[in-house]
Amino acid sequence: MNSRLFQVGQMGLTVLGVALGLSLPVFAQDDAQLADARKVAGAVPPKLLEALNAQIAKEGPASAVTVCHEKAPQMAKTASEQTGWAIRRVSLRNRNPKALPDTWERAALEEFDRRAAAGENPATLEKYAMVEDAGRKEFRYMKALPVQQVCLACHGAPDSLAPEVSERLHTLYPDDKAVGYALGQIRGAMTIRKLQ
Repeated sequence: MNSRLFQVGQMGLTVLGVALGLSLPVFAQDDAQLADARKVAGAVPPKLLEALNAQIAKEGPASAVTVCHEKAPQMAKTASEQTGWAIRRVSLRNRNPKALPDTWERAALEEFDRRAAAGENPATLEKYAMVEDAGRKEFRYMKALPVQQVCLACHGAPDSLAPEVSERLHTLYPDDKAVGYALGQIRGAMTIRKLQ
């Protein structure tokens, strides 16, 4: 294809996307940013799982609720400060009231659920785009977080939770919606963004 024609087509998509407030296409020059986003989004969950497993081994499953309540937000904050990306976790069935997805995140989470139901591996699900909103352009990335075995102690079927876990959840999260998951289901996602 003629490079001038490609530039005009790319510009047309960008103008249309801006006019409609839609996600803009990500082009080759954004490959480095995508690689960085994947690295950043992949760094926090293993650290959280390590902290959860250590705490459960030390004081039992109820103590894991405190790790997620206190340490997970601090880990995200520290990673945000170190990387320049705004990092958080969101879910369609949130436990933390601050973990509600925005419109773009909700659409991505719903897409992840559809793709997983169609047979895609939840661990591989991601979404990224250059998004324009109110004159601000930002690169956004989301990575699905499937339920792992350790997660079931606090996110499994309500009748399978230990009484002390249920009590701790009710105390810290009276409006908790994050139970009833099975192994491998999508619990939520890491969501990161960076202004351009």
